[in-house]
Amino acid sequence: MSIIKDKFGPEYLIEVSDPKIGMHGFLVIDNTILGPGKGGIRMTPNVTLEEVYRLARTMTWKNAVAGIPFGGAKAGLVANWKSDKEKEEHVRGFARAISPFIPEKYIAGPDVSSGEREMQWIAEEVGVWQASTGKPANYCTTTGGGEGKSCGLPHELGSTGFGVAYSTKVAAEVYGINIKGATVAIEGFGNVGTFAFKHLEEMGAKIVSLSDSKGSISLEKGLDYETTMKTKQDEGSVIHYKGAKKLSVNDFFALPVDIFITAAVTDAINEKNKGLIRAKIIVEGSNIPMRENIEDELFRRGIKIVPDFIANAGGVISSYAEYAGLSPAKMFEMVEEKIVKATRIVLEESKRSGKNPREVALKIAEEIVLGK
Repeated sequence: MSIIKDKFGPEYLIEVSDPKIGMHGFLVIDNTILGPGKGGIRMTPNVTLEEVYRLARTMTWKNAVAGIPFGGAKAGLVANWKSDKEKEEHVRGFARAISPFIPEKYIAGPDVSSGEREMQWIAEEVGVWQASTGKPANYCTTTGGGEGKSCGLPHELGSTGFGVAYSTKVAAEVYGINIKGATVAIEGFGNVGTFAFKHLEEMGAKIVSLSDSKGSISLEKGLDYETTMKTKQDEGSVIHYKGAKKLSVNDFFALPVDIFITAAVTDAINEKNKGLIRAKIIVEGSNIPMRENIEDELFRRGIKIVPDFIANAGGVISSYAEYAGLSPAKMFEMVEEKIVKATRIVLEESKRSGKNPREVALKIAEEIVLGK
């Protein structure tokens, strides 16, 4: 896929580097009609301009459908550092390089391998509290958008996974599956996967399979959240969960579960494994977990799919809540309300029209951006 300019963007394609420290990164500001471009900074060794462009366009749609005054943008920083000290140098160097666009055109946020610590580095380096969101809860200002003192709302609070859980609950309702007892597989056990697991377990769902970077496991009677977290913390991977069966990658994707949640990296479902999928519903907790042609193919096979920019908008809704100076409680209220509303509208229209949910959601997003 090449980068194609259309009536929505991208407005800016920026590549920056600092040879002195080896920093190399990208910023794509896709569309700022609704407000400054908002999107996280992905920090991986193989991030590319094309990947950042695809993610930035997704953010344009995500922010529009969520009904928040942000445009779409995304950044990528090539993770080639060897220590935390080097990482801080690269993050601060990247912040300086893109500072002419902050915060009028771009506001940073967490993504893969970036969290509250990195967001504080960016705000400090640029010298603007609103340069980034997802900052630590104890990193505050008295000049933010809210009343009195405004503080960070770190993604470590779990807003994205919380939203994914509620989107999953609505999808189950729309497609006639009782969330209580529904079997769920979660691909990825980072910030999104852990909180989706936690909240779905509280709703009564049965998490029967899980994967992380070390491998995949399944347990027919259901995994326990607290035990899983302790296993991950003590032994470094969910694969050491006592009593669980270790699965191959192919067997994991082929599980006949009610709901499969993607919560890891780009293009996890691809040409090699698309034919294995047997879930009734896929909820895209991660950004662009598959290309659109594969999504179409799965939809034609009868698999219901909740698009990424609907299911995982909790993080950017939380970002807006922080930008506006709201409390954590108000933020979670806003995430639940907006995610539930958007998921229900998109899936019920898809069910009525027979159209792919992404097609339905894109039409809604495009009309919002164009002011129709």
